Amino acid sequence: MTVRAVFFDAGETLLNEARAWGQLARAVGVEPHVMWAALGAVVERGEDHRRVFDLLEVEMPPRGTVGWDARDFYPDALPCLSRLRADGYFVGVGGNVGWDIAPFLAEAGVEHDAVATSHTLGVEKPSPEFFARLIELASTEPDETAYVGDRIDNDVVPAAAAGMLAVHIRRGPWGYLQDGADRARVRIRSLDELPAVFRDA
Repeated sequence: MTVRAVFFDAGETLLNEARAWGQLARAVGVEPHVMWAALGAVVERGEDHRRVFDLLEVEMPPRGTVGWDARDFYPDALPCLSRLRADGYFVGVGGNVGWDIAPFLAEAGVEHDAVATSHTLGVEKPSPEFFARLIELASTEPDETAYVGDRIDNDVVPAAAAGMLAVHIRRGPWGYLQDGADRARVRIRSLDELPAVFRDA
């Protein structure tokens, strides 16, 4: 079957998290490069990103300390979503985010058909239920649904296991450091590549 719906992970797929991690570094009293080094170590160990604060021996800042804004979108993100919707695809945003990001996306002018986060769904990636709920939202079959993400463990492997077209975008720390990119049906470096990928699929 052809792809009819595509869901995008949020952090490091649509949004560059460098500014947010820099804010977190300053909030806990370390230099940004120290935070990035700790994050790299956590990624390499295959641990949850929240382990960064244990590694640095600091308290995790309270929710709301940092947030995204329109400056954080990768340059290829919004044009890609607009192009896919114009081409008739169902476009969704679905990721492990601890709050409802729908108001933020609306304020930023993001064109989409659905938003689903671990907060609104009550389940986190890589749970199979998370991906099943995305497919349900799109009212498509699994093999008609694509999922685009930077992480092999949270995005590529569980999306493929759900029967979706797993697309790995190589950016952000997980996108570069995690092994197993061969588990993805498609590997890209820019969201500009997606329309042609789906036409070929």
